[in-house]
Amino acid sequence: MLDFIMTPNVTQRRIGRSLLVLGLLVVSYLVFSQPGYGQPFPHFDKVGHFGAFFGLAALLQWATNSHIGLQLIGLLGYGILIELIQTQLPYRHGNVADVIADMAGAVSFYLLLWIFRKWQQR
Repeated sequence: MLDFIMTPNVTQRRIGRSLLVLGLLVVSYLVFSQPGYGQPFPHFDKVGHFGAFFGLAALLQWATNSHIGLQLIGLLGYGILIELIQTQLPYRHGNVADVIADMAGAVSFYLLLWIFRKWQQR
């Protein structure tokens, strides 16, 4: 079912890398551009961070299939970098809670991946 993420072949890995680059570009654009929208509910931005990093974790797994610890370190670094850059933008602000939401999204993906792998082994 999810073999392209679990054990991708060379072509699928190339597609994963291309989508990872696209995902990083989209997320970077969204977090660095000036927001032109309100928040429909409190902490809407945290949901966005969670979802974005859940998706980035999935794409990173698909693109590299490297050790999960290394993937988490890379995603943590990217999340921290985002917040540091946002502190320099007049229309944004850095927030530790955003990094926590980022990592919650990434860890959630890897937890679901682990559960799925255990389920497949049954």
